[in-house]
Amino acid sequence: MKARRSPTTRPTAADAPLSRQAFAEACLSIMDRKHHWAWPILMGPGMSKDQLKIHYQQEYLVYVRDFPVLLARVHGQNPPPDVRRMLAANIYEEDTGGLSFGRSHPELFQEMMRGLGYELDDFQRARLLPAAAAYRAWLDRVSAHRDWVVGAAALAIFVEGSVKDRREIAEPSKPKSQDEIETYIDQHPLVRHHHISRATMDLIRAHQQVEAGHRQDAYAMVLTHATTARQQRAVLACLSRALTLWTKYRDEVAKACRLRKSS
Repeated sequence: MKARRSPTTRPTAADAPLSRQAFAEACLSIMDRKHHWAWPILMGPGMSKDQLKIHYQQEYLVYVRDFPVLLARVHGQNPPPDVRRMLAANIYEEDTGGLSFGRSHPELFQEMMRGLGYELDDFQRARLLPAAAAYRAWLDRVSAHRDWVVGAAALAIFVEGSVKDRREIAEPSKPKSQDEIETYIDQHPLVRHHHISRATMDLIRAHQQVEAGHRQDAYAMVLTHATTARQQRAVLACLSRALTLWTKYRDEVAKACRLRKSS
């Protein structure tokens, strides 16, 4: 009598990985929703310095201060050489400014905050709001995930990405000239609405100077190496969880800033 094959050995649709195009679309569909209603208000002309300080304190503590460390945890999971190179270059710039202004991005952030009239002590003594603390705790856990591709998705795709990712993937940005960067600085909300000294805006200059093609690299490392259905499901679950926690975090910041959603 022929033995029946166990149902668990039969391939199913769930066992088949998505095509690269379908996987990219699934990731981008999540990133399409990384936009918070309060962002245009925060970056608008009506914000007080006290309100802005709440926003920037939380950003600093959630990820700006320690982003190089979070990236280094993913690097330490020993991904393939091409991914290590991309992560190493990102860590090098974030932690030293070696590709731009010779100062780490957390230091450049602090300089920008001084330009707004805040003291370093305002950030060192700040405390995370509960939803911000939950989001940061999750970033700590996921950056040390046993499968590096999940941590890379959380940091390189979600944290560094935005609702603009779909457009930036479709139309890769080119390196900007110095004049183009200075025009961008002139149009920045902190310059336009809060008259921050342009000399304190090197963090924004660094972003504009070194991040051409950065979004393509982020997606390439994940799309290329998440090759199994299990890995792809883990990445999509990671991005969905990140969006949920990030939205709660931004909701809480908006509430702390006493912002109201327009009807």
